[in-house]
Amino acid sequence: MNLIQAIILGVIQGFAEFLPISSSGHLLLLQNIFGIEYNLLTFSVILHVGTLIPVFIVYFSEIIKLVKNPFQKTTFLLFLGTAPTVLIVLLFGDVIDSMFNYANFLGIGFIVTAILLFITDRTEGSGKEDISYKDALFVGFVQAIAVTPGISRSGSTIAGALSRGVDRKAAAQFTFLLSIPAVLGAIVLELRDILTGTTDISTFEVVPMTAGFLASAISGYLAIKIMLKIIVMSKLRYFSYYMFVVGGLIIIDQSFTNIFF
Repeated sequence: MNLIQAIILGVIQGFAEFLPISSSGHLLLLQNIFGIEYNLLTFSVILHVGTLIPVFIVYFSEIIKLVKNPFQKTTFLLFLGTAPTVLIVLLFGDVIDSMFNYANFLGIGFIVTAILLFITDRTEGSGKEDISYKDALFVGFVQAIAVTPGISRSGSTIAGALSRGVDRKAAAQFTFLLSIPAVLGAIVLELRDILTGTTDISTFEVVPMTAGFLASAISGYLAIKIMLKIIVMSKLRYFSYYMFVVGGLIIIDQSFTNIFF
């Protein structure tokens, strides 16, 4: 993987993490387009760390409140929203890894995301700004589905929150805050693989990885600002059109042309 490819992957990761188009799916797609033979999951974790920076910047005051008073409702909401994903990863980690290795379900994942976004854009919350524990747990189960490549985490969680009547702005904020424990969990798993020797750190390329990290942080900040406006304006359907097209092209390539897959 060269420097330019790393920067492109970083930019795509930053935008796709917060825009509802699946960051993991796009990284896997670009890996096949570029012909990169690399530990994508490891690089993906580094890029995800980069996207944590804009979350801390945009929601700095909320995060400080959590640090000063960790035993509050928001903390428990985030715990409930994260628990289902942790359970799924622990139980089916090998299956999930194989999905990334072979990308057989990538096109289907994109189509599933497109359908979710199309339905979500026509869903109006009841204006409820106070997320309940049941809401958080439901969003958590929806987020657990997004561990598969091609299904957007942000799109899934926003869809789940809106279906529970949560206000659009509150749904977006909860989604972005949920990315913090999700990324921290991925870091812990990756560190475990490094310590056990499962991940070979001798293949790490410092310059490309650093460039990708910085690119994901900058583009992630822009994506959060864009997404906060888009979700309020109910413009998610435009992303659904894009996901339908890309998902369809992937399925065609996997089934017939085999140019990239």
